[in-house]
Amino acid sequence: MSQTEDSFISHLIEMRDRLLRAVLAIVVIFVCLFPWAQDLYALLAQPMLAALPKGGQMIATDVTTPFFVPIKVTLMTAFLLALPWVFYQIWAFVAPGLYQHEKRLGVPMIIASVILFLLGMAFAYFLVFPVVFGFVVGVAPAGVAVMTDIGKYLDFVMTLFMAFGITFEVPVAVVLLVKLNMVSVAKLREIRPYVIVGAFVIGAIFTPPDIISQFMLAVPLWVLYEAGIIVASLITKPKPEAASDYASMSEADMDSEFDRIESESVDQQSSDLK
Repeated sequence: MSQTEDSFISHLIEMRDRLLRAVLAIVVIFVCLFPWAQDLYALLAQPMLAALPKGGQMIATDVTTPFFVPIKVTLMTAFLLALPWVFYQIWAFVAPGLYQHEKRLGVPMIIASVILFLLGMAFAYFLVFPVVFGFVVGVAPAGVAVMTDIGKYLDFVMTLFMAFGITFEVPVAVVLLVKLNMVSVAKLREIRPYVIVGAFVIGAIFTPPDIISQFMLAVPLWVLYEAGIIVASLITKPKPEAASDYASMSEADMDSEFDRIESESVDQQSSDLK
């Protein structure tokens, strides 16, 4: 067996071990939280229950839903609590193959990603859910009792959690794009109007039809985009003055400048030969 094959197999073994450690951490936390599965679901359902009229309640239309929905909530909570450990395992596997400057960029980006995603979920739970559920209950026709199925409720809140969690990752994405030289800060500022329109389109897609909840997704997306531009401009080294001068030249001026430099070089070589 060649050395390349040995190295490939060793990487597969390490990846398996890292994956098993991450899964084991999630399972251990899940087992520890299992006795409080019902309480965790009650906490998740609290914004909806608070918006329902007095005496209102949620329902379960499937036979197994009352059991499996709290289990899913507990598993989601276990994953969130184990997220730092999971990211550490990913980082420990990838880091040996990175350059030093990539390692310096990677650690802050991972930490910021986790914190911002959790902040996005918290923003949805504490600020968006009360508005959304209040709107849904408020527009119900007279004589209609709002009794949401717990399974569909879980799917709905998971969609909003993902939407706001990903939205809060915008600064990280902007900084990475700039640091990897995929786009410039000037270009990001130039496309600002399109980003604002796109933010409101995304808000209209992922939130209920009330204008308030749409603004509560679109405005943070826009603000976080601006924050990403500010951070990227602060950590990006400005281009040398000479490079900026060349960038502003026309094609004809640049050709003339190159001819001048070449002529000076030839003259200098002739002088050295004399």
